[in-house]
Amino acid sequence: MNEVIKLLNHHRSLRKFTDEKLSEETIRTLVGAAQSASTSSYVQAYSIMGVTDPEKKKALREISTQSYVEHNGHLFVFVVDYYRHQELAKKTDADISIDKTENLIVGVVDASLAAQNMAVAAESMGLGICYIGSLRNDVKKASEILGLPDGAFPLFGMVAGYPTEEGSQKERLPFEAVYHENTYQRIDEVEDDIEAYDQRVSDYYSERTEGKRDDKWSGQVINMLSKKQRLDVDEVLKKKGFLGQ
Repeated sequence: MNEVIKLLNHHRSLRKFTDEKLSEETIRTLVGAAQSASTSSYVQAYSIMGVTDPEKKKALREISTQSYVEHNGHLFVFVVDYYRHQELAKKTDADISIDKTENLIVGVVDASLAAQNMAVAAESMGLGICYIGSLRNDVKKASEILGLPDGAFPLFGMVAGYPTEEGSQKERLPFEAVYHENTYQRIDEVEDDIEAYDQRVSDYYSERTEGKRDDKWSGQVINMLSKKQRLDVDEVLKKKGFLGQ
């Protein structure tokens, strides 16, 4: 197994960091790695915001409720961004549209690929990272804090820094439940694999919390997905020019 694969397989989300801030050189290195990711049709429909203003970080923490949004080496926010494309089109009197679902998918994929490149680069440098989807708890307010124009939507954040703990790694679904060759496997074909996985996840939580928690993966995600969450996202997307009106 080569060193890149070892690094990928060692990934874990880290949430506690020293007070040391990332240097300008490190930030440029990470953003450069992010920009080297694949991009659909060379559109590059994303931007990366660095948040260093203490008041802005505090305000974003209040949206996410997670302390490490405020206390980290650096906070990045990945933005689906067609604003620059729209402004460039205006200069040539061209008429472009971003309100189709495909436009949104392209931006989300572009931003996500860039973010994962950054995550791997950061971990290769000895940094810890954690994705912050909770910035979408109030995307309207997050957009206002970041000064995002129409055509730009805050997708998620990423904190990076020098970790104070190693953290623990959650096992992912088994290969048999994720990889489908030629024809999609129905649930009854992998049910035993998922049940065994559920038990291992339950054992992980029980050991980690000294018996205070022992929930299984399937119960955890069903409970989460059964709740109506972030219903304002659709409205804010449409107001920013995505998905039509």
